[in-house]
Amino acid sequence: MKKLLTLGLMLAATPALAAEEGPFFSLRNAEFVIGVAFIAFIGALIYFGVPKMIGRMLDDRAQGIKNSLDEARLLREEAQALLVSYEAKAREVTAQSARIVEGAKAEAEMAAAQAHSDLQKSIARKLAAAEEQIESAVKSAEAAVRDRAISVSVAVAADLLKRQMTAEQAAASVDASIEQVAARLH
Repeated sequence: MKKLLTLGLMLAATPALAAEEGPFFSLRNAEFVIGVAFIAFIGALIYFGVPKMIGRMLDDRAQGIKNSLDEARLLREEAQALLVSYEAKAREVTAQSARIVEGAKAEAEMAAAQAHSDLQKSIARKLAAAEEQIESAVKSAEAAVRDRAISVSVAVAADLLKRQMTAEQAAASVDASIEQVAARLH
């Protein structure tokens, strides 16, 4: 469009500088010839439908942008729903870990009561062993639950994303997830 405007300004300015004396409606008058050529050029553009093509191209581009925005909005909503689901699963895993810890403590107390009836020395050794076993069981249980929850979550998310996303969408989703994780960590 800039080139067309520049060409038009050059064509409009040149005849004014090189105008000859004589009748306006003559082929010897540069202003008249340039005016006719300009009108013919504009007419050719209209005849070949250039304004309609430009309008159609702009409409197509606007529709493509609108479609991309709609798709991004849907992906965002799906990601938020997935996040809510994973947060619920994390709360469930935390509650399960607490139950495991409670169970391990109960077992340790029963072991301590049994050892108390046997011998006083044995009580001290068994109590220390039970406490170490509790800590180990808690750490092991928490690690196992956490590892299992992470692997299940990742597998479910990967499967869901594989089925629903194209490669470009997957790349965009990964980038968005990395940004969200980075924002939450800092």
